[in-house]
Amino acid sequence: MLYKNFSLKDKNTFGFEVFAKKFFEYESESELIDFLRENQKQPERILHIGEGSNLLFLHNFDGIVLHSKINFLETKEIDNQEVIVRVGAGIAWDRFCEMMVEKGFGGTENLSLIYGEVGAAAVQNIGAYGVEIADIIESVETIEVKTAKNRYFTVKECEYGYRESVFKKSKKGEFIVTAINFRLQKNPTLKLEYGALKTLLADNSNPTIADVRRAVISIRESKLPNPKILGNAGSFFKNPYCCKEHFEALQRQFPKMPYYPVTIGEKNFSPIQKLSAAWLIEQCGLKGHKIGGAQVYHSQPLVLVNLGNATPQNIAELSAEVQRQVKAKFSIELETEVNFIE
Repeated sequence: MLYKNFSLKDKNTFGFEVFAKKFFEYESESELIDFLRENQKQPERILHIGEGSNLLFLHNFDGIVLHSKINFLETKEIDNQEVIVRVGAGIAWDRFCEMMVEKGFGGTENLSLIYGEVGAAAVQNIGAYGVEIADIIESVETIEVKTAKNRYFTVKECEYGYRESVFKKSKKGEFIVTAINFRLQKNPTLKLEYGALKTLLADNSNPTIADVRRAVISIRESKLPNPKILGNAGSFFKNPYCCKEHFEALQRQFPKMPYYPVTIGEKNFSPIQKLSAAWLIEQCGLKGHKIGGAQVYHSQPLVLVNLGNATPQNIAELSAEVQRQVKAKFSIELETEVNFIE
């Protein structure tokens, strides 16, 4: 159905009362194709959203907001070790993780309790606790906005990087994800290297993927606010890269500064390190810092929250203030994970 002057309050996890000129929700590829063909006659600006967990609407949206309700799950056996699972883009990501754990398929458990939908997760290349969605994607099915034609992307063609994909860079806005094919394990190999996860499962000599999922959910619930209770968009900032010379200079000044190894494919040059954005923000004394009704969350400084009376501009101003102070103290530029929608 096509709605006019549609409230997006329930479609963005900050909970801001902003409106879309039009809103269209579709349940199949054919409905989406018909809509795109019709829109070609009198083109209007299009924005496709998932659960709105990675968006900051700065004001009302003068165009058409699209949302997928494509909801299916198909399993294709490969061999005794792996299975391909084809999933509609409109399924909630954590629900998909839950279903895969119930089926005994490994690969998604470390990514549990990330808000959003499957399609948006593939665009964002979500990641947590040593795993990225790119690690388990076989291919991505899309519809090209301009032509309303199907286009398949192999995982290589998706050009995945740290919280990046071709859908966020060179082909931003050109394709709409309709389904994803995941390659999952029937005999899962667990990834437990992440510190908090390793600690929580230390007394479990033979953990299962269900144990890992429960542990991840426990950790996330202890650190991150529920957007249904306190409006937020999850991690607002990316962990920044740092060249060797600058990293060594910072390490001399801050010997306890945490850092992470850079995986192959994240960057095509070396040597570099990846720093903890949360640690940088905390060292600037910004935990709990407020501008209007926006606050740097007290338990996890990567998260900016709406205390209930914030405006989108409060969040934007707070984001800029965090970036300014981190740059002043560490000469490090923080990039946002959240997309600012003008």
